[in-house]
Amino acid sequence: MGYAHDIGGTRYRFGDLAALLARATPPRSGDTLAGVAAASAAERVAAQRALAELPLKTFLAEAVIPYEADEVTRLIQDRHDLGAFAPVAHLTVGGFRDWLLGEGADSAALAALRPGLTPEMVAAVSKIMRIADLVTVAAKCRVTTRFRNTIGLPGTLSIRLQPNHPTDDPRGVAASVLDGLLLGAGDAVIGVNPATDNVEAVMRLLEMLDMVRTRFAIPTQSCVLSHVTTTMLAMERGAPVDLVFQSVGGTEGANRSFGVSLALLKEAREAALALNRGTLGQDVMYFETGQGSALSAEAHHGVDQQTLEARAYAVAREFSPLLVNSVVGFIGPEYLFDGKQIIRAGIEDHFCGKLLGLPMGVDICYTNHAEADQDDMDTLLTLLGVAGVTYIMGVPGADDVMLAYQSTSFHDGLYARAVLGKTPAPEFAAWLDRMGIGRGEAIPPALSPALIGLG
Repeated sequence: MGYAHDIGGTRYRFGDLAALLARATPPRSGDTLAGVAAASAAERVAAQRALAELPLKTFLAEAVIPYEADEVTRLIQDRHDLGAFAPVAHLTVGGFRDWLLGEGADSAALAALRPGLTPEMVAAVSKIMRIADLVTVAAKCRVTTRFRNTIGLPGTLSIRLQPNHPTDDPRGVAASVLDGLLLGAGDAVIGVNPATDNVEAVMRLLEMLDMVRTRFAIPTQSCVLSHVTTTMLAMERGAPVDLVFQSVGGTEGANRSFGVSLALLKEAREAALALNRGTLGQDVMYFETGQGSALSAEAHHGVDQQTLEARAYAVAREFSPLLVNSVVGFIGPEYLFDGKQIIRAGIEDHFCGKLLGLPMGVDICYTNHAEADQDDMDTLLTLLGVAGVTYIMGVPGADDVMLAYQSTSFHDGLYARAVLGKTPAPEFAAWLDRMGIGRGEAIPPALSPALIGLG
């Protein structure tokens, strides 16, 4: 089925739903690289107008990737709830935008709608929304998850403490952990990206992080972001695994490039649940995503990168994660060229994930060869804070010395909390108060570096 729209006497035609979505997408370098972007601003506007007139129920009849060819498509269609979809089933994409911005679309209505929305629907509506629209709707979405604390409550902003080290030296990691804790970071997770995927090195880090957490009774969770199969092997060997991490994409082929499938993720989740390490809840999965991953794996099927990013959220949603993180600028300028594209993509990702019911964080970041700087990141951080982002990254000095990219610092997290009136997760905030952290005092004796092997 084709689509078309006239502008200024010129008829613009779009061969199928995937082409219409791609041409309607705000500019980004990855879509140009893939050859699916609009050829001009006029064509983009024509596609956006055609998309606005499209009935939402079209997405239930036409798949951007065939059902029989892709297990993510099968997941999306098989899990769709027609009853939940009913309140908006009569709307066009443009009408859906208006509904989302209206008073009737409150937090309860948006929560009830989640099972009735497909990723393609939320991607479509995001393409015809301004940043102010995306922020407004995302701020109304409430998603709460639990493991050892409660993440996502109104008025809170959590921070992942990211203490990476180029050689996985436990002493270097521990020094960064101490730095982050003293600056109020770590309530989302204390999460280390390992320099290698060696199971013995991963287990050493897991054991060190668990020792720190238990010695100081910190109400949080730890994670070493190794491949899911390495984490499963560590669990088999008795390692103290709280969360299972994995990068995921929006197509079966993209996930295959990551070395995973839906069946493998289910097996990993079941293994983590069997450990029963949560105290307040059992949300045991942590997923990361990023626009461009399917294109880099040559598994995009001619679909634009933002729609595929939203499809990755269907994968994440299937496994009830504690945390989901769009690493928005990490893949590089080949996919998001500059600060403007990174900002727009970060706001889109957060909106789409929250609307689908995910506990969305955003790694507000860029690589050193992108046309972006820390001012762009400050802008995105502030916008996301207003939009109610669940959590952000806390990296020493905002400069990750292992992954070699720029993110947000512990101090950036303090800025966002202060200017927006946000607090950490309540259990973690109470722990900070008990430890005397944040009162302008010297390092609390209980957190003496000697106690965690730094002396």
